[in-house]
Parts: sequence; structure tokens; C-alpha cells
Amino acid sequence: MMSGTPHSLTLSNGTPIPTLGLGTWQSAPDVVGAAVKAAIKAGYRLIDTATCYQNEEAIGTAILELIKEGVVKREDLFITTKAWTNEIAPGKLEPALEESLKRLKTDYVDLYLAHMPTAFNDDMTEKIAVSVEEIWKQFDAIHKKGLAKAVGVSNWNEKQIKKALDLNLTPVHVSQVELHLYFPQNEHVAFCKKHNIIVTSYATLGSPGRVDFQLPNGGKLEWAPAPQDMEDQSVKDLAKKHGKTPAQILLRHTLQRGLTMIPKSTNEARIQENHDIFDFQLTHDDMAKLQGTQVSQRLFLQDFMEGHPEDAFADERLKK
Repeated sequence: MMSGTPHSLTLSNGTPIPTLGLGTWQSAPDVVGAAVKAAIKAGYRLIDTATCYQNEEAIGTAILELIKEGVVKREDLFITTKAWTNEIAPGKLEPALEESLKRLKTDYVDLYLAHMPTAFNDDMTEKIAVSVEEIWKQFDAIHKKGLAKAVGVSNWNEKQIKKALDLNLTPVHVSQVELHLYFPQNEHVAFCKKHNIIVTSYATLGSPGRVDFQLPNGGKLEWAPAPQDMEDQSVKDLAKKHGKTPAQILLRHTLQRGLTMIPKSTNEARIQENHDIFDFQLTHDDMAKLQGTQVSQRLFLQDFMEGHPEDAFADERLKK
């Protein structure tokens, strides 16, 4: 794994997926275009977005400009977007994806994810009791039409994924979940590896920027106190040992677990820094030291799912 270029894993359909991508949650339209261009020029080939990020249009424009300039070809990129809770309601998925494709200025996405397993109406005032099986049937249909080269889920639990797999339709290619040093998701990773599903980590660095998140109305969410992954003493010690930053240690740790990840940044220097993880390797002892953490705390409980029949984290809420 000692290479200066992005490595890939292989989806169950034979498609390569880059191990490192640019996340764009909280990246406003007026800054995300520059971030995408910086990332692609730095060697990133995976760009991750979602309808609810409200930045697909700007991302599509930036990518199209780079293609026209000859910097990159569309077929060399891996574009992921996600269907929000209102878009997975019955009959809504294909029209929603068509709109995302228009905004992204492409004929297909490389990966389309169900952002949540819970369907709602457009303003999220009403829960729609549609099962994950019915949701997955819609993803199967858009995959078979070629609108998405691969399909997957985000924030689904293992039982929900198994229900989708048991339909014997298009398999779940990717599961994107919160996963970081202090929430390692060992059981979920083992389940996905058993079923040949690639796991993508979000919040790989512990999401220090989550506290700045603003709702569309300008309000802020309340976040429970949580330890900072990048302040972990073992992470700091390994950063000093390898001459790397704590962020690079955390990303390299995730890479060596056989996972993919999408760290978010709009800072060009940090985008480059996050990419510079292919020129060193953590030893077996280094990995063991990091995997010895006793902390396991989910940061994103997605409280709006509470009470929905497909609430993925209902069991966790009962333990609180």
C-alpha cells in the first residue's frame, strides 16, 4: 500500500471504488467548487455528496469545468450522492435521482445511497411507514436502468441490510456509516465483510466540525459531550513517531482496516494533507494500540428517526 496514488477496493459488481474521497457535508455551494477542484488536482477521484447537502449543482459545475479543461475524464471519477428521507418514499426515488443527475451534470452516478432507512414526507413532518424492503426495490430498479452503477445504504443497521439482501435483487454494494477511532463499528464491519459489502466511514476524524452545523433556519443542534479522536494520546504518539499529523494517523488507520473514507474539508492545504497517507504504514503494534481504545460513542444518533418503524438505532436508544 506504499503508493502516492489513491488505492481502490473492488465492489461486489467488479467496480473499483477509491479508498479515499472528498466529503462535502457542510460545504456550502460558494466554496465546494474550489474544494472539489483542489481535491481532484491533488489526486482524489471520489467525490461524495447528497441531495440534502444542497451543493450538487456547484459540484457538478466544478467537475464539468475540469473535464472540459482536460484535467480529468468522467469515467475516471467516482461520484456518490444520496437520496434523502422524502426521496425514498414510494414512487419518489427515480425522479429524485433524475434531478440529482441534472444538478451534477452527468448521465449516471457511480454510487447512489439511501441516506437513511426512514421515509418521511417532503418537510419531514410526517413519518411514512415504508419498509426497507420496499425502499430497496426502488434502488434495484434504478440500478437496472443504469442510472447508478452501484447502490447502497447509509445509516442502516445490519438487520435492515440483511432484509435487503434477502430479497435476492441487486445486492447492497456499500454501507456508509459513522465510523472512527472512538466508534469503530467492529460488528458492522464484520457483517459487511461477510456479505461482500464495502464499508465507507464518515466522521473518520471524529467530526470536530459538527458543532458548527447550522440548520436551514440558522439554528444549531445540541451535541452531547464526546472525547476528541485527534486528541487521543496514542494518536498523538504515533503522529510524532511517523512524522505525520493526528488526522493522517486516523485516516491511515481506517485505510489499513480495509475501509473507504470521505474526510470533509474546504481548505486546500488540509485536502492535500488528508491525501498524503499513502507513503507510510502503521505497524501491527501501531494498529493494535489504536484498536485498544475502550471508547465506543456514536455522535450522530439521527434523533429525527426516533419513533419511526425503521429507526435504525432504536436498540441503542433503549440502552441510553
